[in-house]
Amino acid sequence: MKNLILVIVLFASFEILAQEKYLIFFKDKGISENTALSKTSEHYNKALSILSSRAIDRRSKVMQNNALITYEDLPINESYVSQLETMNINIHHKLKWFNAVSAYITDEQLALVKSLGFVSKVERVKVFREKQDVKPQESKLNKTTLDYGPSYNQYALSGVPSLHDRGINGEGIIIGLLDSGFDWKDHESFTEIKVLAEYDFVFDDAVTYNEEEDVETQHNHGTSVLSIIGGYKEGQIIGPSYKAFFLLAKTEDVRSEKHVEEDNYAAALEWMESMGVDITSSSLGYSNEFDEGEGDYTWEDMDGKTTIVTRAAELAFHRGVLTISSAGNEGNKVFRYISAPSDGFNTISVGAVNSENEVAGFSSRGPSFDGRIKPDVVALGVQVYNASANGFSSYGYSSGTSLAAPIVGGIAGQILSAFPYLSNVELRRILHESSDTYNNPDTARGYGLLSAPVALSVYYPQIVNASTISKRLYAEKGIKPGSVVLHYTTSGDTNNVILSSSDNQNYSYFFPDLTDTSTVEFSYSFRDMEGHTYQEPANGKTYIYNYGNNWIAYKTLFAPSHDYSLSNNYPNPFNYDTKTYIRFTAKGGERADLIIVDGIGQKVKTLFSGYAKPGVNEYIWDGFTDNDEPCASGVYFYFLKIGDKDFGNKMLLLK
Repeated sequence: MKNLILVIVLFASFEILAQEKYLIFFKDKGISENTALSKTSEHYNKALSILSSRAIDRRSKVMQNNALITYEDLPINESYVSQLETMNINIHHKLKWFNAVSAYITDEQLALVKSLGFVSKVERVKVFREKQDVKPQESKLNKTTLDYGPSYNQYALSGVPSLHDRGINGEGIIIGLLDSGFDWKDHESFTEIKVLAEYDFVFDDAVTYNEEEDVETQHNHGTSVLSIIGGYKEGQIIGPSYKAFFLLAKTEDVRSEKHVEEDNYAAALEWMESMGVDITSSSLGYSNEFDEGEGDYTWEDMDGKTTIVTRAAELAFHRGVLTISSAGNEGNKVFRYISAPSDGFNTISVGAVNSENEVAGFSSRGPSFDGRIKPDVVALGVQVYNASANGFSSYGYSSGTSLAAPIVGGIAGQILSAFPYLSNVELRRILHESSDTYNNPDTARGYGLLSAPVALSVYYPQIVNASTISKRLYAEKGIKPGSVVLHYTTSGDTNNVILSSSDNQNYSYFFPDLTDTSTVEFSYSFRDMEGHTYQEPANGKTYIYNYGNNWIAYKTLFAPSHDYSLSNNYPNPFNYDTKTYIRFTAKGGERADLIIVDGIGQKVKTLFSGYAKPGVNEYIWDGFTDNDEPCASGVYFYFLKIGDKDFGNKMLLLK
């Protein structure tokens, strides 16, 4: 503790200085790890009750319904915590995923803790440093419908503005940021931002901007990162996912050099996951340079399974969260490798390029120690325009993988908002395959520069009208004219049609003689100018097109565990600004009616009436009636009639 003025506070700081922070791991959670979890068990339902309805829906995309809760999700045994507290041990975080707590303990207490029968091991909490460069840059001409001002370059390099022009801006998606703090209430680029919740995991309060104990620069880094992913100020900066919801976690303590503690990071991920976050992004480019006496991690530890932060990110991913991390800024140092948690098997590691799409010298290199391609993708990380915490209208330029990661996170938010039924596994694959060197990855740029338009258009054909589809195809060496073939099957009959195009990129086809609800399975094959053959989609999959119902999806995309379901609305309670989201799943092609009624049973709004698409159907209620009149505060009910089933639930509207 440093720079404390009051004598009483200074006195207290000496006690803390005599302590160190450790992770105390327990042997069990009151039940053995090998105990089978039943849906009817007290442990299962207690863990389930902690999750928001949105978190449960997200988990359902990647976890079996009978296994939404695993041993890691069970709460820590409170009797163990109580015994530690009777020893005057100051517990900081409870980490259920690791069956551990972090605590400040003295050397004398350490020996006692290690001797406890319920303690399996004790490890010192490590801290990490992060660095970035800063320099100015000129902006290129903005040619889109929005005025990005000096921020245009960083987004145009990855095609973000073209998605904005189509109204794709991250709306409805929840993005979590883990960083040093956020001065979002005092900058013009955040006047319209939607922050669902924020928490300071350093001081355990709900304040993520600078507090009295913080140094002056504490919240600077996080403020810059937040502006890059979600800021909005015409003529200055417009982030990719400026209409997303945000969860903000202050995990980094800069009072003793710039670092983040492992337990803060893990606790923040647990919190965000339980809140229903879709995507997390951290811009804390960790290196192997720890504070003195901490003990360094080595490249051998960058194996996707060693560090606490990496393991926490992987546990979040396995629960349906897309996890993103900056690769690090060690590329021109002796230790030049990516670092935790971007070494994770599933975590998207983001490197940095300049405006010419050349890898920045400082961008950390791969591979992971076990030989996997890292980083995963790259985005602009040299001379990136961002909001500055130095004033309400202050901006500047910075460099580092810290600035590239929020661009990738923002694009992920855009794609997920366009296709909300995607799982994090599918979204991760799309980010890989829509990068410019996907077919020839390396350990400097991974799969390459991420392209938002490619992610949107290459993998999902567009419906021009009821019976016409259009698709844009790409090949690095160009597409050979006359080589594009559409393969489609209807009613068991297979057809192969050679397609032509005026620009050798966009291809359209009119399906003849189709009737309402006809289902078409189709794919494309084509060759590049060097004779290499491609199939779209890859790996033998097909698209499904349902004539008359206007939906397109992968054949294997939707796999509801039951025919129909109605999820809890989110958020709940809600107001006119936050709105609320209601989802239901369907087999597809059946008639569905989703209505809102008030407390006395009168219908106030029809959200949907028509034929449902397969899988997840999502609708938004803003608290207004069919006549566009605001509803009064109170309890409302939403009812779904689909097939021969009826569902219902209640929600609370607050002004």
